[in-house]
Amino acid sequence: MTHRYEPPFQISTTALNLVAQISELLGRWSVSTDAALAPQLRRDNRIRTIQASLAIENNSLSLEQVTAVLEGKRVLGQPREIQEVRNAFVAYEHMAGWRPGSRNDLLSAHGLLMEGLMDAPGRIRRGDVGIYRGDKLMHMAPPASRVGTLVDQLLGWLDCTDVHPLIASCVFHYEFEFIHPFADGNGRMGRLWQTLLLGRWQSILAYLPVETVIRSQQQEYYAALAASDKASDATPFVEFMLRALHVAMTEAVLTGGASDKVSGKMSGNVSGNVSGKILAAVRRNPGVTIPELAKLAGVSTRTVERNLQRLQEQRLLRRIGPAKGGHWELG
Repeated sequence: MTHRYEPPFQISTTALNLVAQISELLGRWSVSTDAALAPQLRRDNRIRTIQASLAIENNSLSLEQVTAVLEGKRVLGQPREIQEVRNAFVAYEHMAGWRPGSRNDLLSAHGLLMEGLMDAPGRIRRGDVGIYRGDKLMHMAPPASRVGTLVDQLLGWLDCTDVHPLIASCVFHYEFEFIHPFADGNGRMGRLWQTLLLGRWQSILAYLPVETVIRSQQQEYYAALAASDKASDATPFVEFMLRALHVAMTEAVLTGGASDKVSGKMSGNVSGNVSGKILAAVRRNPGVTIPELAKLAGVSTRTVERNLQRLQEQRLLRRIGPAKGGHWELG
């Protein structure tokens, strides 16, 4: 009897609470499904996803420039960066036809994502790789001789696991980055495949731009990967990604799934973007003050107060104790 591979992780109380909160938010967002999945909103959220995922990999093109590239307009930018945008859009457009547990589909996706950007896109790496931040080695990936087996084990686990899809998608994302199956493009591939997994569970999640949250918390993203490496356990990264999904879902609920470009100025100056920044700040520092939140979000204290009121009304945030000396807790 063949022993089935099980990635090392724990289903923590934190993870279970976040799954419950995200599921509740998903229910609220689904109430406005027609608006959230309107073609223009799907496209705008997809553009936000692509711009943020590539920005994590040091692509310097702005949201406006990425939009212009995809509209066929002339953009002043590095040819490689423009190619990265075009490739990513093609890859995400093909996503619905891929099976999460298929190695062939994984290789096809990488081929589209990295076409013209590296030698032999869509092929498992044949050399050993290390991941560096500056001159510091952050992670030594498994040897090339083991990669094919590790990928097949991970995809096999995906096909068989009964773990909640929110948690399973995060475990996959971590394990994929740990294995580092390709010579280049692993970060954007891991985020693409997690989106595929989430979209297979709830189709609306294929258009949730969680990458914008990861981009705003990039150092925490790397720290979570490093913490999981150190622990030889995906749990720290799973909890980070669930928090990022929670923030992205909160923004989607507050804006009806629309990007700032589409939704314009919301009634009462209540902005999903501002609220997302507030929730992220509270998570890092429950004792954060309103003036500090205003500075972090780049808005007035009055706008912060309105957003705090809305977050409390929607049970996404609650105040514990007095205005002075108390603290915030996530709902």
